Amino acid sequence: MPRDSRPLVLHVVYRFDTGGLENGIVNLINHMPQHAYRHAVMALTEVTEFHQRIQRRDVEYISLHKPPGHGVWQYPKLFKLFRQLRPAIVHSRNLAALEVQPAAWAAGMPVRIHGEHGRDVGDLDGSNVTYQRVRRVYKPFVHHYTALSRDLADYLVDRVGVSPDAITQACNGVDTERFRPVPGGPQRIAGCPFDPARQWLMGTVGRMQTVKDQLMLAHAFVQALAFAPELKERMRLIMVGEGPLRAQAQAVLDAAGVGRLAWLPGERSDVPDIMRGLHAFALPSLAEGISNTILEAMASGLPVVATAVGGNADLVQHGQTGYIVSPSNPQTMALRLMALAANPERTRNMGQAGRQRALTAFSLQAMVSTYQSVYDQQLRRLRPVQSAQQQHS
Repeated sequence: MPRDSRPLVLHVVYRFDTGGLENGIVNLINHMPQHAYRHAVMALTEVTEFHQRIQRRDVEYISLHKPPGHGVWQYPKLFKLFRQLRPAIVHSRNLAALEVQPAAWAAGMPVRIHGEHGRDVGDLDGSNVTYQRVRRVYKPFVHHYTALSRDLADYLVDRVGVSPDAITQACNGVDTERFRPVPGGPQRIAGCPFDPARQWLMGTVGRMQTVKDQLMLAHAFVQALAFAPELKERMRLIMVGEGPLRAQAQAVLDAAGVGRLAWLPGERSDVPDIMRGLHAFALPSLAEGISNTILEAMASGLPVVATAVGGNADLVQHGQTGYIVSPSNPQTMALRLMALAANPERTRNMGQAGRQRALTAFSLQAMVSTYQSVYDQQLRRLRPVQSAQQQHS
């Protein structure tokens, strides 16, 4: 059987499960030309059923089942895996996966790339000195960085000391065919008790954990109904996702007596249909890189109200495709949602502008082209060295 000459890209993450970072890898693998690169996915903990979203059948998946804590004791195992797989490119994502880079260096992996995709609740503004120090320790093992947003690129330069020449801003892309508006307006969502033809539905989609701060949106919904009691007749809240905040958000709504006006169905696999059933989208996060769900909402023709964190303001044009509001401020979120609910024409116009922006600036093709260019350039960097080695051999 002839040897496959396509370079192998090994994507390394902490856990390969539902999430924006992981969805970006899925889109990258599914849409990059198959003749260009092979791909494998390594999770330090586990690869879940989420991997079934990858449509290619030539992708290998590796779960290391790493317990919590630093994985230095796993370096011999990683060294052996790298030598077996022989990836041309090792591409780790976010701080938790950065620790594989020394093992990749020791195993002689030719190209080592690290991507910054967003921050967690322990470092919302990038000021955590320990995290900065850890990134500086690993910096010598990384050839090139990708950053989802300007905010993250600036962080790498200012806090970690990475040369700007070693960073490529690689924004996520969105599948504008899969995520698209319905010509006749929002459609009924399967299983949802609300009718978008009679009621005004605003919602959010994402893992229900602290950094996503869905509790803020629940409080904003309660405040909007308190500010304008007439909205109880038609404003409805949809919060899709699973996690520890789901029960807490439901408790907030129930305590305010508006639990029946909200729908929290847990995790759903039909996110495009969810988006097509809404009138507006809200993202109350405390931290973000470049939010896939914002892009999906924009592509679906929805105005977006998002917090001023991470790359959200790179995506949402304030006053044109939606609004940017302060994080942890339910009152401001409530007022912006009320403004959209009160002006259907402006809501539609903002949604249409967001759709156009997604088509022109955030296509999947643009994202794939950026990553493929980074991979190509890093491999070309090796050729003079390889040629010199061959001449002296």
